[in-house]
Amino acid sequence: MNISAPFIRRPVATTLLTAGIILVGAIAFNVLPVSPLPQVDFPTISVSASLPGASPEITASAIATPLERQFSHIAGITEMTSSSSLGSTSITLQFDLSRDIDGAARDVEAAINAARTYLPANLPANPTYRKVNPADAPIIILGLTSDKYDKPTLYDEASSVIAQKLSQIQGVGQVSVGGGAGPSVRVEVNPTLLNSHGLTIQNIKSVLSQQNAHEPAGQISDGTTTADIVTNDQISHAYQFKPLIVGYKNGAAIRLADVADVSDSTQNIRTAGYLNGTP
Repeated sequence: MNISAPFIRRPVATTLLTAGIILVGAIAFNVLPVSPLPQVDFPTISVSASLPGASPEITASAIATPLERQFSHIAGITEMTSSSSLGSTSITLQFDLSRDIDGAARDVEAAINAARTYLPANLPANPTYRKVNPADAPIIILGLTSDKYDKPTLYDEASSVIAQKLSQIQGVGQVSVGGGAGPSVRVEVNPTLLNSHGLTIQNIKSVLSQQNAHEPAGQISDGTTTADIVTNDQISHAYQFKPLIVGYKNGAAIRLADVADVSDSTQNIRTAGYLNGTP
């Protein structure tokens, strides 16, 4: 049987059928959803840690390496990259598409806890992790400037108030604050003066930690009535630190201002942000 014979004997019907197929194909082509670059979200987790003052080599060897060793035991990792800079390091973990991101996050948290023993003891805080899409980029950047307040005050306001409010907006995935640092008091010790008074850096560190505390002071009771002793021993400005007694020599008190320069500063003096040339 010749399949082409019916179409040859009926040229008009064949022409109409062909035109109909072409017409249906043209209509279907316009409504057919085609994605040449499909949107695929790979399960990705970013881990970050900071050690203020450490060089990139130190952050890479002392922080990134122990973390990477623990992360290498997690199943389903297809790619692991790290980037170390002055005082901070970042590790990006990309998992297989079949891996559940929530389960991967739990494994990452367990690996961070396991690596804590091998991390520097003076690490200010534990490494943090978050689910992230490497292709994401900030869609809104806000710059805060002021002729009245300094940068530490602006940064403190942005991180403690503005960032918290923006995070609560529906659809906001992440809010980060940069270009500055929180307020801090900087104590620059003079080694020559310190040695002449028979003191060490450890003496200064011990005094600062003991004098700047916020602990319960106790209670006063007469058997029937009890009253709490409410005090706040925390100090936060340079002029409050300067009179602190750090030791004694020949019966005379040695104050912090005698062996060090104390000034109001920021937690990290090596970070900055500018908007049209204005900090």
